[in-house]
Amino acid sequence: MKSAIAGCGSIAQLHGRVLTNWIDTALVGAADIDAQKAKTYAEIWHTNAYTSLEDMLHREKPDVLHICTPHYLHVPMAEYALAQGIHVFMEKPPVISLEQLHSLENAVKNSDARLGLCYQNRYNPSVREARNILASGRAGKILGARGIVTWHRDSAYYTDSTWRGRLATEGGGALINQSVHTLDLLQYLLGQPLAVEASTANHHLKGIIEVEDTMEAYIQFEGDINASFYATTAYCTDVPPLIEIACEHMKIRIEDLELTLFYPDGHQEKPVLEHKEALGKSYWGTGHRDCISDFYRTLQTGEAFPLNLPAMDASIRLMLGVYESAESGRVVRLE
Repeated sequence: MKSAIAGCGSIAQLHGRVLTNWIDTALVGAADIDAQKAKTYAEIWHTNAYTSLEDMLHREKPDVLHICTPHYLHVPMAEYALAQGIHVFMEKPPVISLEQLHSLENAVKNSDARLGLCYQNRYNPSVREARNILASGRAGKILGARGIVTWHRDSAYYTDSTWRGRLATEGGGALINQSVHTLDLLQYLLGQPLAVEASTANHHLKGIIEVEDTMEAYIQFEGDINASFYATTAYCTDVPPLIEIACEHMKIRIEDLELTLFYPDGHQEKPVLEHKEALGKSYWGTGHRDCISDFYRTLQTGEAFPLNLPAMDASIRLMLGVYESAESGRVVRLE
């Protein structure tokens, strides 16, 4: 099997490491419009550098394309590769608009190739154990939940970039870029979202960015479950994202790779979890290796990849619904 990468930024380094160490594939090419970035990346991972995606796919004919480019390019690149029968593994976010979602759905429907989405935090041991506890009934009925992300992004983070901070290219800010995994995990753990009411603000980078630095949302899920979501990049530092689920018999709290169970009598329990090596930033979790490996495994076996487009539909539509609600000022139904 042969693999190639589009986009040679920081997250592509992690993909390169996984592909060259743990996947039975040959990394045959890396493309970036910045020729020096492509050259440097190719030297690190011993592959061929390109400044054109089309040229790379034509010359190398990979079986799998990893898309690690700016947000607005994800869908056009995926459509192009899928139309040629090339499997696609895409970094988040899958889309930045409902129109893009419809285009991507059509591309997948009309191709024999597969699309996998990189929501790697679903593979974190803390998340999997929390999901197992909820499924077992041990926690009792879910009463409510909250998800909180408080990080720091300064003006240079945006001004040093050609695409961040602009609605047309990033699609949003604190939600779609920094906290989409936390929102996804709320949906993954709580189930089908029914409605959302949200608002946004730009507190500390007025006149510098078009996107939000703060997002809050009130989400209604099936089973009479409500969740509060808050994300900001206006904090003074990066703190581990927090997800807390209040249940009849315990509170389940996830903070990055840590899982803590709080009981009504006051005692706490920290389940012993096996962790793989973290390959990047702490909040990326340890799931990239497992997520990418699972995608390649399902290509070999023919099984459905757990993070394909239909499986991620509720999460994607929740993200888009949050933005729609914030823009329109009304409750958005998601059923």
